[in-house]
Amino acid sequence: MPATPATSPPIEPMLAKIADELPKGEGFLFEPKWDGFRAIVFRNGDECFIQSRDSRPLNRYFPELERACIERLPRGCVIDGEIVVAGPQGLDFDALQQRLHPAASRVARLAQATPASFVAFDLLAAGGRSTMQLPQSERRARLESLLKTVKPPVHLTPVTKDRAVAQDWLERFEGAGLDGVIAKPETATYQPGKRAMFKIKHARTADCVVAGFRWYRDTDDAVGSLLLGLYNDAGVLQHVGVTSAFTMAMRRELVEELAPLRKDALKDHPWAGWAEATGDDANRMPGAQSRWSAGKDLTWEPLRPERVVEVKYDHLQGDRFRHAAVFLRWRPDKPPQECRYDQLEVVTPFELAKVFKGKA
Repeated sequence: MPATPATSPPIEPMLAKIADELPKGEGFLFEPKWDGFRAIVFRNGDECFIQSRDSRPLNRYFPELERACIERLPRGCVIDGEIVVAGPQGLDFDALQQRLHPAASRVARLAQATPASFVAFDLLAAGGRSTMQLPQSERRARLESLLKTVKPPVHLTPVTKDRAVAQDWLERFEGAGLDGVIAKPETATYQPGKRAMFKIKHARTADCVVAGFRWYRDTDDAVGSLLLGLYNDAGVLQHVGVTSAFTMAMRRELVEELAPLRKDALKDHPWAGWAEATGDDANRMPGAQSRWSAGKDLTWEPLRPERVVEVKYDHLQGDRFRHAAVFLRWRPDKPPQECRYDQLEVVTPFELAKVFKGKA
């Protein structure tokens, strides 16, 4: 197809704004929100270009998807979607992150060990012509027609106009590792870079032990983040995540409030030996560098694990919070030893195959 601004890379993906609940009323298409890497696939001639959310090429990291898209997608189409890796318990974001490896030999092994899938959810071009000015409902209908016989690892995301069904997805699909529900106005055009959709995510609260903190940037008079912990069944305090959304005034207040807990904090601290922790089976502790920390300063200051904080989180990824938690309040009435994993809501895994087979 001819290279035109509407059908050739880069195209900024359309974004979503966060909403507390599913929008009421008519005129919305609801889809599961996939927890993976956003990607736009350009099927041009005998080639395929896979573009990341920030307009970088992803082909080298997902050679099996490149081949599949060339074989399974018609020429002249541009499709917006998500790259995911499905594991035994649902979507596996950790395994997906591992796919971004600089060594070609490692990429080839991972393509065999943890193959990726592409979940399509919007049509930006077909037959070499842009469809971005069409309403969402028309783009969805054309996408269904285009992919009606498509085979894995390319999938078409489920969609519904029924708010009750979408609410059921919000509660049920999380067990497969999905990240919420997307609501798209039926009449909306595709708007690159604009927040023209709605994202509804799960939100829950947990009481966590505050066992350390990090300074705010390069300062020593403001707290950047609090390090959170939960006790496992063996009674070991595990690093479960951070909470960091504070005003500058609160960051400075926290320095004074936490000062008494810094005295003799490293003595008998459960994370004192984090530097010796190695391997996948090591207890979760803060401070260890990895490929994903990108050289960031992960130095932390220990605190005696005596204070409890209530935070809001969206969901767990394994034994940690998938994203930074939101500070709600201190819990002086809660003993730290009661901050355990068993307080967290457990979601029954939902078979990922059933999600993939969802009907329009």
